[in-house]
Amino acid sequence: MESSSPVPKLVKRRAYDSSSRKAAAQETRRSIIEAARRLFLERGYAGTTMLAIAQATGVALDTIYATVGKKPTLFRLLVETAISGSDEAIPALERDYVRAIQAEPDAAQKLRMYAAALRIFQPRLAPLFQVLQAAAPLEPELGALWQEISRRRAANMRLFAMNLAETGRLRTGLSVPMAADIIWSMNSPEFYVLLAVERGWSPEQFEHWLADAWIRMLLEQ
Repeated sequence: MESSSPVPKLVKRRAYDSSSRKAAAQETRRSIIEAARRLFLERGYAGTTMLAIAQATGVALDTIYATVGKKPTLFRLLVETAISGSDEAIPALERDYVRAIQAEPDAAQKLRMYAAALRIFQPRLAPLFQVLQAAAPLEPELGALWQEISRRRAANMRLFAMNLAETGRLRTGLSVPMAADIIWSMNSPEFYVLLAVERGWSPEQFEHWLADAWIRMLLEQ
């Protein structure tokens, strides 16, 4: 009797789930950022090690370096994400609130919208600024980081002041560069710390006062 060989079963290969792997990587990155922020605020820059961040996150130290880079790079990421309000650094002109401000035709409303945005991200940014301020004298890379952000903020405020001037409401005799410098000085973390931290103002008080002050100083009444 002729025997027949068994027909091999076709095994269906499981599709490679790249989306799941990407989601897991994003979650790891998010956990690293959250742990790093907490430790930097608790211990300061010098007192926070990358090993401590790895232990707090529950991942290997090599994973920290591969995901977010070295310590100064990680701190830069914390500052950038505090400003953008997301897990990624977003250029100013691509942020939703900036686009909304540019599209708004009324100058006073532009200033109110910007003050509202500051109320949201300054409580995230100002504590990091305090950590940076304490560490910068001993960490040249951090000092350079803050100078870079300050210059970038000044350039962005020049664009904002030009946008205000286009409405025709900028106060007579007030130049665009001067208006930009006024906004730049008052939207800084230093200014927020003075009022919201040292004087105990609520973020809401800060927002409403700031909008009112800008409208009075910058616009024709």
